[in-house]
Amino acid sequence: MALQKTLGIYGGTFSPPHNGHVSAGLAFLRQLKLDRLMVMPARIPPHKPDGGIEPIHRLRMTQLAFEDAPEYGETLFVSDWEITRKSVSYTVDTLRFFHMQGYQLYFLCGTDMFLSLDKWRQPEMIFSLATIAYVRREDETPAIRQMIDDAKYNYRIKYNAEPVEIVTKPIDISSSQIRAGLAQGDDVSRWISPAVLGYIRENGLYLPDERSDPNE
Repeated sequence: MALQKTLGIYGGTFSPPHNGHVSAGLAFLRQLKLDRLMVMPARIPPHKPDGGIEPIHRLRMTQLAFEDAPEYGETLFVSDWEITRKSVSYTVDTLRFFHMQGYQLYFLCGTDMFLSLDKWRQPEMIFSLATIAYVRREDETPAIRQMIDDAKYNYRIKYNAEPVEIVTKPIDISSSQIRAGLAQGDDVSRWISPAVLGYIRENGLYLPDERSDPNE
């Protein structure tokens, strides 16, 4: 019997996608030796703000952010699956669909999302459908490490889950900080790729008093 192919799913708002997202996604793909990684911007994210940016813009920026990775188009893909659905992007629905396609699933989340997973929709189903991978930064404080360890213990007892750890070099930035910097006219070029920054400027995104889509 053939082994199931492994599929990693990396969801998020990606508004905008930055170097930390790319670093985490590549570490996920490489450290777990996944057969395939799908980076999946959410259409209507239930957990995080998207900055009021149309999903099609976030999808295109995510494609631009990852396109220079050597694995892009081979084992790494940016998916529009959640964006093309006309509903809130609940992780459990995404995992259920791809589990039915026969994949062995891994789901990547950052520390903040990992610590709140048991508050998501149908957490018991999430843990049964996929192995949860979480990004652990090299510069974490002892307090954060303890919170992560406590969450792992709780998930093991409550859901019989065994989350796996992905270690990356710290890139201390968030999308919300980049949005604020762009709105103030700050130089954010060290945090996002030239292609993404060019797209943002071309389409007038994240600027004060500018609409998300100049064609609206």
